[in-house]
Amino acid sequence: MHKSRGQSRRHGRRSHRHNPWFRQHGSNERNNTRAAKHGSSHSDDEAPSTSSSTAGSSSVPDLPGYYFDPEKKRYFRLLPGHNNCNPLTKEGIWQKEMESKRLQLLEEEDKQGKADTNSDRLFTVNDVKVGGSKYGIINLRGLKTPTLRVHMHENLYFTNRKVNAVSWASLNHLDSHILLCLMGIAETPGCATLLPASLFVSSHPAGDRPGMLCSFRIPGAWSCAWSLNIQANNCFSTGLSRRVLVTSVVTGHRQSFGTSSDVLAQQFAVMAPLLFNGCRSGEIFAIDLRCRNQGKGWKATRLLHDSAVTSVQILQEEQCLMASDMAGTIKLWDLRTTKCIRQYEGHVNEYAHLPLHVHEEEGIVVAVGQDCYTRIWSLHDAQLLRTIPSPHPTSKADIPSVAFSSRLGGFRGAPGLLMAIQQDLYCFSYS
Repeated sequence: MHKSRGQSRRHGRRSHRHNPWFRQHGSNERNNTRAAKHGSSHSDDEAPSTSSSTAGSSSVPDLPGYYFDPEKKRYFRLLPGHNNCNPLTKEGIWQKEMESKRLQLLEEEDKQGKADTNSDRLFTVNDVKVGGSKYGIINLRGLKTPTLRVHMHENLYFTNRKVNAVSWASLNHLDSHILLCLMGIAETPGCATLLPASLFVSSHPAGDRPGMLCSFRIPGAWSCAWSLNIQANNCFSTGLSRRVLVTSVVTGHRQSFGTSSDVLAQQFAVMAPLLFNGCRSGEIFAIDLRCRNQGKGWKATRLLHDSAVTSVQILQEEQCLMASDMAGTIKLWDLRTTKCIRQYEGHVNEYAHLPLHVHEEEGIVVAVGQDCYTRIWSLHDAQLLRTIPSPHPTSKADIPSVAFSSRLGGFRGAPGLLMAIQQDLYCFSYS
């Protein structure tokens, strides 16, 4: 199974709009690149209904253990699990219904117009068959209809360790480095590695590529975040099992904060001296960066979800926070009152560590569910604006990854959503 993660940056500011999304697609370099942070697999527990409503006729009674075929107008016996002699199983019916729904939505997408866009930069981590990961930065140049051409600048650096988390880091200037959290293997412990983005620029002469900036021994990190807060200048955070570490890149000094659960998501505030954390227990808490690790009262804010929190996003004014969890719940929280003020319905998740994308410039929220559908909501009223099916047949191993940019390719670029699945890259952009 091939998976990869990436990070994108958004620049500029636009007003909220409700323009339709258009699809433009084509194959990329054959490297299984995905344009998002994480991927995961589909739920095994979801099963189709065998009622008459599923069959499309409300007048046909539901018979336990049987399925009514509206085309042949007769009942067929359902057998549990897989059966080579009789392929009519609940799983087979569910797969057929999902594929029919996906093809219908794709047909509706094709009826709409298509648009050109410009380019953007994405950092990617590509899992490979032999184990381990390859790193690269993709430059998207001149996305033209009907062919989407991707030029990827990939360095020769290779590690035999998997990447748990990745984040852009701004050490010398904005997005000057990439922060990677690597899993341990055998007797080699896990670590957090800071790589210069220039490492992946193809203009460097052969054998003259800049080396690794620094590496910190940090075992078992679930998440990471880079700080742009003056209270934690040149620092990054890692979320571990029952612990949060804040590390200074310059001095190597660490602050440790004990927690009661694994920390799966993190983000630093910029104006307030706070680090927000989402835990497997469903708790979201903020660490006051002015407090020492041995001191008391470092928990500044506390919110609670009913399931493991997979993503936390602080809005620009830092008065609200959006979070998603493994129950498919997406909530917008008021940090002043610690109350949920809005909930976004329709997201599908049962156990996966899936990211959430919030884009205030366009006033939208984007998430990919375990059902392989990408959903776009209005940030302001939680209305579901768009549901985009996967261009590939629904698969438990191939959940699409997405990245959004308010100006895809720079100042003159148009808003756009990039979707990666298997070896293909697709672009959805505004008219």
